[in-house]
Amino acid sequence: MKKKETQITSIIGMNAECNGDFTADGVIRIDGTVNGNVIVTEMVIVGASGCINGDINAKKVMIGGEVYGNLNVPEKVELTSTARVIGDITTGGLVIDERAIFQGRCDMNQDASKRSKPNSRAVKAMKKTAKAAVVEALKEAEEASVSEETMTPENSSVE
Repeated sequence: MKKKETQITSIIGMNAECNGDFTADGVIRIDGTVNGNVIVTEMVIVGASGCINGDINAKKVMIGGEVYGNLNVPEKVELTSTARVIGDITTGGLVIDERAIFQGRCDMNQDASKRSKPNSRAVKAMKKTAKAAVVEALKEAEEASVSEETMTPENSSVE
């Protein structure tokens, strides 16, 4: 199966500077500087030379440059090796390269209703298995303590 290609609809070039909030539909790539909040319907890609001094609101974000602000991204945030993020991240998924810089708080705000819950039979089976394991462990502990009590100095070999 072929991976869906991302089609960039807006670009802020390397030497461009945007002062004020930036709003766009689709996917944008920022290689310049934005001094304001970035609000995008789909995805924000911050190139290695890109810098955002403001908050980002988008479905997905991939950062290779610098962001000084908070990220509110319901689906996925990815910080590449050249990324520098100073701010809090609220997201459903987070990928951070080991060389990326992230200073802030992260809230993986995943919706609990989306998680699959085990059916009642599976839960009962797990409880029975756990109970059997506890009973077995108690039985082994009791047998071990009884065998220690029955040992007498004559039976033990201490050298």
